[in-house]
Amino acid sequence: MNKHKKVAFKDYLSLVKFSHTIFALPFAIIGFFLSIYLTDHTFSWVVFVKVILCMIFARNAAVSFNRVTDRFIDKRNPRNSNREIPSGKIHPRDAFIFSMINALLFIVTTFFINKMVFYLSPIVLIVLLGYSYTKRFTVLCHFVLGLGLSLAPIGAYLAVTGQWHVVPLLFSLIVFLWVGGFDILYSIQDEAFDKEESIKTVPAVFGKRKSRVISIVLHIAVLLLVLKVGYILDSGIFYWAGAIAFISLLITQQLIIKPSSAKSVNFAYATLNGLASLLFAAFNITSYYF
Repeated sequence: MNKHKKVAFKDYLSLVKFSHTIFALPFAIIGFFLSIYLTDHTFSWVVFVKVILCMIFARNAAVSFNRVTDRFIDKRNPRNSNREIPSGKIHPRDAFIFSMINALLFIVTTFFINKMVFYLSPIVLIVLLGYSYTKRFTVLCHFVLGLGLSLAPIGAYLAVTGQWHVVPLLFSLIVFLWVGGFDILYSIQDEAFDKEESIKTVPAVFGKRKSRVISIVLHIAVLLLVLKVGYILDSGIFYWAGAIAFISLLITQQLIIKPSSAKSVNFAYATLNGLASLLFAAFNITSYYF
């Protein structure tokens, strides 16, 4: 591999699967507009853009760091061996530099938001970057990933208000359980490989059948929390329309996934989850105004 090879920007976008930002980003936007709905704060394009940038920088840092730490595992896994680092498109050093630049940009951006999010930014990075090592020693790795993404709605809320509130925390809990549930489903396709490599995922430890049950239980908890938030906010028809769409897509995801079919797993993971997140956010935010 030529270490001086010029890397195209599109390769970095592919490295971090930039399109998958759509999972957590809508929940960050929910947190942002929720802060305006629940307080006397007004909409600010400047703060809104900073929140979006924080999401992008934090996710870029986390995913590229994960690709660096997992490069040897990915090379041995037929499903991941064509990723940018194992295939030689991006040198591990360049990916690491990319990760650290994004981490720095994330911290710098929080500095220009408010003191609270700035002080919390190192903790956020510890969670996001630390996830990369968790599957080597704990079956809770799926929940660490969920924790990382769950920081989106409460982080956006804090960016505007600088104060804690129970509703954005409940949205964060929704993301935490939702992500944990679908990451377990996603990991089913690597069950045999993970067992061979002694990687501590739920499917590798408990098998496909129990993993499906655990994922279903987590998503039932998501359903209950979605109902709870709607009740607390005394929401109208738009919130409930979004809730129905979100829950229906979670159920569809559970029904269509076949562990032996990578196509069904990827469709549920990338397409249905992205659509669920977008629809829930769109209807949710609309409900604050109508």
